[in-house]
Amino acid sequence: MNDTLVTIIAIFIAAILMFVFPLMTIADRNDDIAKQSVQQSTVEFVDQVRNVGAITQADLDGYKDSIAALGHSFKTDIEVKKMDDNIGKKTTWTTSSVVGENVYFSVYTDTIENQVYSSGKYTLKEGDIVSVSSTNTDTTIAQSLRNVFYAISGQGSYQISGAHSGVVQNNGSN
Repeated sequence: MNDTLVTIIAIFIAAILMFVFPLMTIADRNDDIAKQSVQQSTVEFVDQVRNVGAITQADLDGYKDSIAALGHSFKTDIEVKKMDDNIGKKTTWTTSSVVGENVYFSVYTDTIENQVYSSGKYTLKEGDIVSVSSTNTDTTIAQSLRNVFYAISGQGSYQISGAHSGVVQNNGSN
């Protein structure tokens, strides 16, 4: 009886080692590839916005389509820090210059997308800062397997993400 129980346990452990752990490894690799793809798409999108000086509907839709093509759902957050120039002047005998520093105020995803989808683009100016981040909202196979075996991934965790930001280099045309 003891030999039978030990044999059953040994077969069960062998099955786990032969099938489940390789499946976990492959699922992790798939998530890594998807993460690299999302990161690359995010960098390309932000760089396009920085160079053009505007977020266009075609660019935003293309970005969202490229990351959605991975087969996951994503939450995309966009933040634009718009430069508000301080117009105070200091007058001296020979020169005048701007007093103080440039101040930034933030505009977030909902406002940006509303303007993009209503007018076709969101115009930026040189010196503005644009930041984009995307994270998956669904559960990947790797996350599911980790939940079963390790119980460490929670509901609010994500596996696939990409983020990039940069300073706008050109004024967008009106």
